[in-house]
Order: sequence, then structure tokens, then C-alpha cells
Amino acid sequence: MPEHGRRAAVTALLGGVSAALVAAAGFRPLTRRWPAAVAATLLAAFATELPRPTALLTAGVALSAARRGAGRSGPGRVGLALAAGSVLGLLELDRRARATDGVLRDALTAALGTASPDPEPPAWLSPRAVAAPRRFRAAGARDVAYGPHGVANLLDVWRHPALPDDARAPVVVEIHGGAWSSGRKEGDANPLLSFLAARGWVGVSVNYRLGPRHRWPAQIDDVRAALGWVHTHIADHGGDPDFVAVTGGSAGAHLAALAALTGRDDDHTRVDAAVTLYGIYDLTADDGSGTLDELLAHTMMAGPPTGWAGASPTHRVHRGAPPFLVLHGTGDAVVVPAQSRDFVRALRAVSAAPVAYAELPHAQHGFDALPTPRTMLVVRAVEAFLVGVLGHRPPRPGR
Repeated sequence: MPEHGRRAAVTALLGGVSAALVAAAGFRPLTRRWPAAVAATLLAAFATELPRPTALLTAGVALSAARRGAGRSGPGRVGLALAAGSVLGLLELDRRARATDGVLRDALTAALGTASPDPEPPAWLSPRAVAAPRRFRAAGARDVAYGPHGVANLLDVWRHPALPDDARAPVVVEIHGGAWSSGRKEGDANPLLSFLAARGWVGVSVNYRLGPRHRWPAQIDDVRAALGWVHTHIADHGGDPDFVAVTGGSAGAHLAALAALTGRDDDHTRVDAAVTLYGIYDLTADDGSGTLDELLAHTMMAGPPTGWAGASPTHRVHRGAPPFLVLHGTGDAVVVPAQSRDFVRALRAVSAAPVAYAELPHAQHGFDALPTPRTMLVVRAVEAFLVGVLGHRPPRPGR
């Protein structure tokens, strides 16, 4: 075989094996052990959150190798066959990802009696919308101090440039994830905050003190302080302190849920609705890694795990809980969906408010950081949930 044919065969084999590994990770997590699960999530995200581009790339590599003679050898043929099977698998994952729309509609209908009042087809964010975070933060306020702890106590206000100062727009506070020990206010939920700001909401993204330097309860204390700032000052930025929702993913979901469940008796930190994604709600239970207690002990918690129930939203549910929308991906390799299922079960057993829950087919941990079709379906569902709780849709700025 000519040298270029051998190189093509190697390319086909490596490409086929890589594509098959990515597709397999999309259908089933390769591992849930921390921290290897983070790498598994990143690998699987190409299949579950970017299936069409990944399929196109896989097909392109295989076709190029085939034209250069990869099919003339056994290894080359194996690689091409793996690539073909992977493309089929990726397209199936794409089909299942787009079924997220029906899953979300069913969840909203069950909880609120209505699905999205403004159905739109899934789509990638436009180039202008991708740049929206800078636009909406510039229109609001950046690096506002809400507490005494320097950079850890800064927040950003998101608003549409055309939003009047006296708009009294509903407010959403976003709490970033990062295993309580990393992350920042600029990093999470940009598609959601951009989508809501464009539709007349005011967003607030917050930093908070991180472990292991700062131990619990510094994290939740800062979240409550940020909520206090919102209730006191958000009217100066076009927001309405009479409707403050909170959202977050992963560790941010834990903090958002705990803040929502423990602020009902204090108007200064009251939360009117909560949207939490792929969260850890019971610090005393397994998150799928078998090492949650080690992670918590290293990052923020002091004392034995038996004392962590008070910091667990699942153990703090009550009849007066605000409405909740809880979302989790079935493919989450970092936190098992059972964390969300058990939390929702506990909420529904006692809460008088609506509790909507959806498991998104094959979605990964942190999936909503990317402005993909699935993310757009989710942000529209989040808006529909919040509008359902609020009772009306705020006027769109500039119209």
C-alpha cells in the first residue's frame, strides 16, 4: 500500500475510534468518579450538546480518509465503519435532544396547567445574541459591591438598554456553580440571562466566597447578602423587589435552593420562585461519584457528614416553599439525577406551591453554558415557568 494510503488508514482508524468513544459517552456516562467525571462530561458534550457539528466533522474526516484510500486496508475499513456507526449514533442523540421540547412542555403543563405561552422552534442564538452578555451588562451595572469581602462580594446587573429606570421589571438572581470552590459571576447562564434581559427582565449575577479558603456557611451567607442588596437597591436599576426569582446550576443550584427555602420569613432575602439545574440537594447522600463527602470536606464543610443535613435543601423543605422548576440531564456524569428526583419528591410531599420537574434526554452537567438548540428550549421553558408564576409577561423593551 502506498504511504499516503497507510496514513489515510491511520487517520480513519483514529477518527473512527475517537468518534465511537464520543458517541458512546453520549449514550452512557463513561464514569461518575470525581474528578474523572468532569473529563467524561466534556467528552460527552460533543455528542449530546453538539451532535450535528460533531457528526459533520466525523463524516468529513472519514470521507477525506476514504478518498485517500483508507478503505483498501483492514484498519482503514474498521475506522470507516466506526465513523459511519458514530454518525448514526450522533444523529439519534440529536433527535433525542430535540425531544427536550416535549419533556419541558409536559413538566410545565403538569405544574402550572399550561405549557410555553410563546412557543418557538429551537435555534442557535444569533451572533448578536451571543454578544448580548456584554451589551446587557453594560446597560446595567458591573462589579457592584454588595458586601465587605472584595471581589467575592461583587455582582453585575443585567438589563436591556431601552428598559426604563422605573420599569419595575421582575428580577432573576443567578448563582454560579463550580463545586463551591471555583467559578465567577461572568461564567454561568449567559444564554438565560441574555434571553430574559431581552424580554424585559432584570438579571443579577453574583460572586460569593469560595472554598477551601472560606468555609461554610460563608457561601450561603453571601448569597443571602446579595439577595438583601437586590431587595434594597434593584428598583434603582429598573427592577421590582416584589418579584425576585433565583436560579443556579450544580453548586449554584444547591445555594439557590437553600436560599429559596430559608428566606421566607425575611422580606430582605425573600425568594418568589426558584429554577435549579443539575444540583446537589442532599449533602449527606451520594452524588454518583462516591466521593461527595471527600469533596465537601476539602472545599468547604467542617465537621462530619452527619452534621451536613442542615445545609441540604432536601432536609429544609416546607409547606411555604416558593414555586420550583428543577431540571436535570439523564446523562449527567457529575451529579446523578437521583439528587433532583429525591429533592422534588420531598418538595411535592409538603409544598403548597407548584413544583415542575423535567429530566432532559442525555443532557450533560453544565449543558446550558452553550447556546445550543437544547439550551434555547430550556431558556424558553424557564421564561414560561417564571411568567406563569408571575402571572403576566413583562413588556419587551423598545416596543
